[in-house]
Amino acid sequence: MAKLVLDLHSIFNNGKSISEELGRVMREAQEKKIKLVEIIPGKGSGQLRRKVIRFLHQPHIKNTYHRIEIDEKNHGRLFVHFKY
Repeated sequence: MAKLVLDLHSIFNNGKSISEELGRVMREAQEKKIKLVEIIPGKGSGQLRRKVIRFLHQPHIKNTYHRIEIDEKNHGRLFVHFKY
């Protein structure tokens, strides 16, 4: 199964870049009909993960995917599942 991976470690301190990259990967998944996007905000304090989840819960973004799953073995990554 094809998936896209977005690692946010390199841009963790640039809020605008984070939103742009999240938007880009979500659009790419839709365009290519990819069913899974793995987003890696890292463990840290959890602030970046919360920012990613807030982004994903925006109404215009939430309409595009099926569900979000936080990796139970590694809370520093989450999966966005698409249903086509």
